[in-house]
Amino acid sequence: MSSEVTAPRLRTEPSIAHLDADAFFASVEQAQRPSLRGRPVLVGGTGPRGVVAAASYEARAMGVRSAMSMASARRACPQATVVVPRFDAYTAYSARIMAALRERTDAVEPLSIDEAFADLGATRPGADGWPGVARDLRERAVELAGVPVSVGMGRSKLVAKLASAAAKPAGVVVVAPEDEDAFLLPMPVRSLWGVGPVSAERLEKIGVRTVEDLRGQPLDTLTMVLGEAAGSNLFRVARGWDDRPVAETRERKSAGAEHTFERDLHGRAEVAAQLPGVVDQAYTRLERHGGAARTVTAKVRFAGFSTVTRAVSLPSPTADRVALHEAAARALDLVELAEPVRLLGVAFSGLSEHAQLMLDLAGPVDAAVPGSPAGAEGGAASGDEDPDALRPVARRRRGRLRVDDAAPGLDVRHPVHGRGWVVKTRDDGRVAVRFETAATGPGRQIWLDTATEEVELVGALGPDGAELEDAGPADDPEQP
Repeated sequence: MSSEVTAPRLRTEPSIAHLDADAFFASVEQAQRPSLRGRPVLVGGTGPRGVVAAASYEARAMGVRSAMSMASARRACPQATVVVPRFDAYTAYSARIMAALRERTDAVEPLSIDEAFADLGATRPGADGWPGVARDLRERAVELAGVPVSVGMGRSKLVAKLASAAAKPAGVVVVAPEDEDAFLLPMPVRSLWGVGPVSAERLEKIGVRTVEDLRGQPLDTLTMVLGEAAGSNLFRVARGWDDRPVAETRERKSAGAEHTFERDLHGRAEVAAQLPGVVDQAYTRLERHGGAARTVTAKVRFAGFSTVTRAVSLPSPTADRVALHEAAARALDLVELAEPVRLLGVAFSGLSEHAQLMLDLAGPVDAAVPGSPAGAEGGAASGDEDPDALRPVARRRRGRLRVDDAAPGLDVRHPVHGRGWVVKTRDDGRVAVRFETAATGPGRQIWLDTATEEVELVGALGPDGAELEDAGPADDPEQP
């Protein structure tokens, strides 16, 4: 016999908002590259096992979805333009979207780089009520970031998130408490949190296809079919019972670990042998944060208590354990180990919420993309990852363009033609570049020979049109 589930005390106003950028990565590409507007765009890994991170609505109309293999996506939509992800640009646009929320409340809970909850309970709606609040929020986010967003509002996180999904693309849906049943009951049960493919199959066997079907099931039946925790959760969800607060989060600056040795270490070989263990401890803390890091710092304290730090920055944030270990080793190599060592530390900084994406883009076909809906049994599939699928992105982000670096979508500059982006390459060393920015309008595509032309790899532009800071490797000076 299952325990009784009691109804929580819920809000009386639809004051929880969920803001979700529409096809975010692809929308940023279309905002910055005028020739891509209104055309199908795929963002993701271009290697043989790459997957789609984002597809524009034009590509979705052809059946393309996030987490589909890039090979399958190209077959479904051969006219699509494929570009590699540019995380520096996406992060800058994300900051503008989150700023639109934080202008109204400190209670903002980011879920991923392109979506967040906000508690607007302290807001006093104007004459247009809560729909006016939602419209103002959406318009402000579009004004700041220049990409389409959707806003849903309800008295719970559950309803707000479902409302933003119903508002796509670029719309607003506000569900008043008295309208929740009319909104929730017709929905397919698969749209609810906690219902993945396995749960959906089990529910199908007892005739549950919609939320209304789910609500008609006794608690004992649900716990028998799904287990105590999952069954009790879905019993609540089917009734719109969700009293979880918006968890205000503050940006974490770093994650790291350090170890003081019982005896001093002598020589580089002894110190280097201890490094992997310290990196693993720091990596465990990074995983708990759910993030990725761009900068890896090695800290060495000598027997005389003097301390030296050295840092290495990666081209973009990553959660790849191997890449972070290699970066820590390079940082340690920058430290002169002339004295015995009593403490060794490693810190990861430049943290990013879209942690695992670099791995997922290069991973197996059925890998899930962070931030996409997933049920209780959802999430990324296990399997070997293939960092080489994104190697052109990670290799170099500044300096003269070589054909090996010329991944489609990267930003370049030519002394005569100005700024543009790589469209495609040929084996003979020639690169097709389209010279355009958001400010110029659609531009010309020109084939250039990288052996003779002065084409420079440069940083992406932010929403304000300014070039973002160098994403290339850098070593920090010694700090006491």
